[in-house]
Order: sequence, then C-alpha cells, then structure tokens
Amino acid sequence: MFDFVADERNEPRYNPRMLRAEKISDGPIGSGTQFRAETTSMGRTIEMIIEFISYERPRRLVSSTRLFAMDMHGTLTFDPVGGGTRMRWSWEMKPRGVFKLMTPLIGRMGRRQEERIWRNLKRFLEAQETPPGQA
Repeated sequence: MFDFVADERNEPRYNPRMLRAEKISDGPIGSGTQFRAETTSMGRTIEMIIEFISYERPRRLVSSTRLFAMDMHGTLTFDPVGGGTRMRWSWEMKPRGVFKLMTPLIGRMGRRQEERIWRNLKRFLEAQETPPGQA
C-alpha cells in the first residue's frame, strides 16, 4: 500500500478530482521527489507541486504541497494490522491572501474531501485483490 500511495501518478485512479499527476524529478521515488498534479475544485482546474519531505518506507510519508491559494503539509503513516494496513493522515493547511479569511471553511471542506479520497483508495485497493482460489 505504501508504494502505491507514494507514487502520486496513481492518485487519479482513486481520486476523481485528480485529473493528472506526473513525476517531475529524476531518480526513484523517495525524499525530495516532486510531482506536478492537476485537480478540480469548484469547476476550476488547479495545479499543484507535491514534494516528499520525508520518505520512510514502508511506514511514513511526509509531503509539502504548493498551490496558488495555499501550502499544505501532510503526514501519512502506515501500520500493519491483522492482515492489512491502517493508514492515518494528518494535514496542515496554510491559506494565503484572501483565502486566509476562509480558513475554517477550507479546513472543513478539505477534511471531508480527504476522507472521500481515502475511502475511494480503500475501495480501489480492495477491488484489486484477487479472491482466494482465483489466483
């Protein structure tokens, strides 16, 4: 699960708002890797740059995301649990300019959106698993 999530190019497969994601740095995915992505929000296309600040495979991934209206810092943790993985996430958003006035609203909207994205990821990954006896 860690490797799949760490490759941002996979996100359009489970996040319907993510239009595209491309790796723009050289070398294997790790600390310092950068991606350029486009997402939609309220009918607009938004470009972002995502950079991995810390890459501790297979347990922890820390990223910094720059958008026009804000910067975000996020941490994903992956813990093994009875035959699977529990992923936890924590984000800090720093709106800029006029968007600072909307910080509480942006926070609520962002939390709901992230919850949807991670539910979609869970459904996507579960659908990819081969049922027992059908390998």
